[in-house]
Amino acid sequence: MPPLNTAQPTWVRCDALLWKGEPDTMSDDRSATCPYRKLEASAYWRHAVAGTPPPSIDPVTSVPFTLTAQSRVATAGSCFAQHIARYLQKHGCNYFVAEPAPSFIEPEVAVQFQYGTFSARYGNIYTARQLLQLFDRAYGRFEPLDSAWAAGHRWVDPFRPSVHPEGYRSLAELLADRTQHLARVRHMFESCECFVFTLGLTEAWMDQRDGAVYPVCPGCGYGEFDASRHAFVNFDAAAVQDDLVQFVERLRSVNPAVSIILTVSPVPLLATYSGHHVLSATTYSKSVLRVAAQFITDRFERVCYFPSYEIVTGTAARGAYFAPDLRSVTEDGVRHVMGRFFHHLLPGVQMKVEAGDASPQATKPSLSSAVADLICDEERLVG
Repeated sequence: MPPLNTAQPTWVRCDALLWKGEPDTMSDDRSATCPYRKLEASAYWRHAVAGTPPPSIDPVTSVPFTLTAQSRVATAGSCFAQHIARYLQKHGCNYFVAEPAPSFIEPEVAVQFQYGTFSARYGNIYTARQLLQLFDRAYGRFEPLDSAWAAGHRWVDPFRPSVHPEGYRSLAELLADRTQHLARVRHMFESCECFVFTLGLTEAWMDQRDGAVYPVCPGCGYGEFDASRHAFVNFDAAAVQDDLVQFVERLRSVNPAVSIILTVSPVPLLATYSGHHVLSATTYSKSVLRVAAQFITDRFERVCYFPSYEIVTGTAARGAYFAPDLRSVTEDGVRHVMGRFFHHLLPGVQMKVEAGDASPQATKPSLSSAVADLICDEERLVG
């Protein structure tokens, strides 16, 4: 038998071609009854993905609502959520900052203290449980036992450890700042017209005494790790769904008209404590978050899932939207995501095309200063 000619394609029978309904695959009159025959072009991989130039990929087929430049849009979530805030501000939209910097703070200092990074100074919110507990803390439904961490002569807030870079000078200062912060969080929840939350992780660390979830593992840059108190948890789909259901119901109880946009961060895990390979752990985490986001979108009205994850990580991008570290999303990737965001959700706002903008195939993967300057508490996990 002659050796296999690897230069030629190997043909594999695929019954899917017989029922997926693309017109040119159907050669029998019986095909007229196939329900896959007359779908929209977006339903077919060959047309919607393989046959579309990568910069033009658009996984959005419909949205349940649209926004205007005047809509008060609030954001929270993982590091990737900061891009949404940046683009809204850059293009003249009404990005809602409920906790602005005092007038006496210089702009560069305000950035260091995370004023405007998110709609309030809560720092990164990586998990749905964190978000739910933020709401409950703001409305007096939950007060964690772990109130403050001593750091030499300074104090750190365990639930937003990086918002005060050098720590608070006294415990009283920390508690006073937290009180006014939670008041601004309540104002944000009650006054925003649209709330955008970027789901980032399923892995977290919690205080076993009361279930309080931290944004970063104690002992990793902030606080001290105590194996008798601090426990690792990797939330499953049911837990994430339940947390999001409770959050939506509670948010709507104080702001009945609010619209909600859910996204899944395309940024892979920096490290995993699950015992699995970080690639498998990332796949698990993002899959759980995507399933939970769809569950909430299907259950509630005026909740929209936006496919940031699919645009950046999909095979059509051919890896061009990741920097050489295979984790950081390039500005080209962010621009593609936000271009689709504006097109579908802010149809009345024209997203500016910056000088030097190009397709991902025309430039080398690189990080803009805005991408490189993202504030990510997760980075503390590995120093």
